[in-house]
Amino acid sequence: MHRPEKKTNQESRRQFLKQSTVLLSSLPFHGKASFSALLPTTNYEHGTNLRWLGDHVPANKRGVTWGVPWSKGELKAAETLVLSAAGNPNLYVQHWVTARWPDGSVKWSAHAAVLGREDSRADLVLHKKEGRPVRADRSIVVAEDDDVIRVDTGSMQCVFPKNGGKLIQSIQLGTRITATDGQLVLQWQNLPEPTEGEPLLSEALTSEIRNAVVEHAGPVRLVIKTTGIHRSDTGRELLPFTVRCYCYLHTSSIRMVHTLVYDADEYSDFIRGLGVRFTVPMTDALYDRHIRFLGDNGGVFGEAVKGLTGLRRDPGKEIRDAQVIGKATPPISTFNPRVANGLSYIPSFGDYSLTQLTPDGFEIRKRTTAGHGWLASAHGQRAAGAGYIGGASGGLVFSIRNFWQSFPAQVDIRHAHTEAANLTLWLWAPDAPAMDLRFYHDGLGQDTYEKQLAGMDVTYEDYEPEFGTPHGVARTSELEICALDHTPTHEELANRVKDMQDPPVLVCSPNDYETSGVFGGAFTAGPPKSTAEKAIEEQLAFYIDYYKKQIEQHRWYGFWNYGDVMHSYDYDRHMWRYDVGGFAWDNSELSTDLWLWFYFLRSGRQDVFRMAEAMTRHTGEVDVHHIGRFAPLGSRHNVMHWGCSAKQLRISTVINRRFLYYLTADERISDLMREQIEAVHTLQRIVPGRKVGQIAAKDGDKVSMSFGTDWGALASAWFTEWERTGDKRIKQRLLNSMKSIGNQPYGFLTGSANMDVNTGTFDRAGHRNIRVSHLNAAFGLSEICTELIDAFDVPEFTKAWLQYCEAFNADSAWQKKNLGQTFPKPNLGQGHSRLTAYAGWFLKDRKLKERAWKEFYAGAAGMQLSIPPTIRWVPPEVFSERDEAPLSTNAVAQWCLAAMQCLALAGDPMENGI
Repeated sequence: MHRPEKKTNQESRRQFLKQSTVLLSSLPFHGKASFSALLPTTNYEHGTNLRWLGDHVPANKRGVTWGVPWSKGELKAAETLVLSAAGNPNLYVQHWVTARWPDGSVKWSAHAAVLGREDSRADLVLHKKEGRPVRADRSIVVAEDDDVIRVDTGSMQCVFPKNGGKLIQSIQLGTRITATDGQLVLQWQNLPEPTEGEPLLSEALTSEIRNAVVEHAGPVRLVIKTTGIHRSDTGRELLPFTVRCYCYLHTSSIRMVHTLVYDADEYSDFIRGLGVRFTVPMTDALYDRHIRFLGDNGGVFGEAVKGLTGLRRDPGKEIRDAQVIGKATPPISTFNPRVANGLSYIPSFGDYSLTQLTPDGFEIRKRTTAGHGWLASAHGQRAAGAGYIGGASGGLVFSIRNFWQSFPAQVDIRHAHTEAANLTLWLWAPDAPAMDLRFYHDGLGQDTYEKQLAGMDVTYEDYEPEFGTPHGVARTSELEICALDHTPTHEELANRVKDMQDPPVLVCSPNDYETSGVFGGAFTAGPPKSTAEKAIEEQLAFYIDYYKKQIEQHRWYGFWNYGDVMHSYDYDRHMWRYDVGGFAWDNSELSTDLWLWFYFLRSGRQDVFRMAEAMTRHTGEVDVHHIGRFAPLGSRHNVMHWGCSAKQLRISTVINRRFLYYLTADERISDLMREQIEAVHTLQRIVPGRKVGQIAAKDGDKVSMSFGTDWGALASAWFTEWERTGDKRIKQRLLNSMKSIGNQPYGFLTGSANMDVNTGTFDRAGHRNIRVSHLNAAFGLSEICTELIDAFDVPEFTKAWLQYCEAFNADSAWQKKNLGQTFPKPNLGQGHSRLTAYAGWFLKDRKLKERAWKEFYAGAAGMQLSIPPTIRWVPPEVFSERDEAPLSTNAVAQWCLAAMQCLALAGDPMENGI
């Protein structure tokens, strides 16, 4: 059997450039002018040590992007940085700035490099060094015209169309076209399931590109952003999408970040399937074509399209061994003649499906072709949603990240016995029931505010007709494909898929995060210094471990659910209140997101990072309306993530997203944060407290806004945009709002006022009443105020915030003396001990620090300092084994935030006489 001689990647690169001559001669190369390397030198200054999250070093060369914090004034420009490891003093790396301190110095830098196991045998160090920036001498090549964007990473060549239905026109590795016609596919039907007497209609929709741009172009890292909508031949349009494709220098992988926005009618549009499809050329002999699927344990299911093992006649051991490991079999002349002459009698299996319809079960099945029956091939609990399709001469490794966690999901391979196979990576499995997002009850007669408030008094559900809609919510998924020039061994494939499912990330040490002062310095790192600190540390760890178990024991998984946790527990049924009004999904209530991220920063734990990452993906997408009348507000906790009629900034707040953005430079998180900048306009239409008497501002340029959950979220969006871009207009709006809060009769204690949406200035309240809500500072207000005071010199704002911090938990005697009036002590006293601690830290007041610890240990509306008792329930008392402790997510999140911030701001409890 003749096999053509392979050309090298370098020859293929020259051929690609030659084919692109017209484009390359007339268009600039993205990236080379914007990013630079430094002249080699050994004049390093002290550097920042980096480590692999969870010690997970990439098995193969792989593109990695990460963020690094810097202390104020420490670094002026990212171009003076270099990445080194023992034996390699100057690794090739790209740098850019993602945030700056008020003095203009770098606060957060982002970095991209291609690293593998050989680069990571010793600690990686990011140095500042002396040297003159020079033009990078190697780079990803990008050229574009009106129709396409051509990319050459040095290992593969890709073509991304700017119009039409294909997101990726082709992927080429060497002389081999590995994949073509990458597009999105969607299956629609008019009913959730077949119903007797009603016609079941269906349509197939595919992607239609509206825009494709080079969003980020550097010498090492490239991002292609494509936006569009799914469209059918009849003109039906559904689910706008954004797909980002990430390419790295000298790699042959494309990471895809896929975001859809739900714009359908949940009562008449039912999504039966949603995925990404590629055509994979198949050029090898049928017995040299290979299909691979992986379980989440690294186990590999591997078969050939035409099997040569297990036959009545043995083709020969060398031939069988070659097929099993995926190598090209010896020439057919070496086959046992009985097998060689009987190849046509061996069936070729062209179709394969991997389905994961629950988090606890998957099936692999195959058939020869359509019109013939399926054979059950393998079963298991959890699949990785990854594998390989191709031949001994090359093919495609594929992976859907968080496959079983985001069930129902599916992978289909069709026509592998022909010259062009189809690979479909289904994010919503067509073999599962259709996506049904209808509200879970009929309103129960709640047609007035009075009835709705009465209903909330019973089930804690804030219901209002037409508010519990999924219209505008989003979902982001991650996929990856990698072109290879061979069929990988089982070990190689397992390692590649591990890197795709748990992408290696470089992080700093907890001590570096602490000493940099980012995120307001609201956490500490390092071992406990006393028995009191040790007790707190053990309880912090217990809560993380407990919720990890709850996620698994109660199966908090699914396409629309993964990443969230539940709000409250039902001790009679021994299960979380998944079906009781406002007690079900947590939706960031009382800052669960902040709890996880601050705990990661102080602990560096890989499992906590992944929990926080999944939560950020979920709460930023599914719990927020991105288009429509409610955009960009979030939905309060409910049985359905979008079910609550309280559409509020406290859920969509940027303060919950900033961590993942600065740690990974993720562009989708950047989108989510920017959505919130003008959110104030939505509050003119959707008044947050409309059911309890909050009145909309009469002036068209004004909006009624609380200084707590509303303004705190808006301030987070404005501050983050300013530190990222230096936008002076945004800064001025922020400063105006801060000054006008400080000038209220009682500052933050005034509660709310009307704000000018154009200038950010609050009207001065016309009353002198104190209005304090226990929720004001429970959604990130205290954390953002800490950063604002550190960044800006606004004395009246600082005074107002310190007054609020000291007053919230103060007794009536203090209130009367300092405010001239008293107010009932609000709820969440323990959680607000961190505000008292901040006042003590800022004012250097030991008594306030002591008071903070007393408030923390008192446990008002919170938890006592002791690891709660846990009961293990087993069948038949419960459906499945589970751990049960007396706690709620609200109390845990606030306890943990208070504990971490009191340690950071009030010091060791034992040093404060506690």
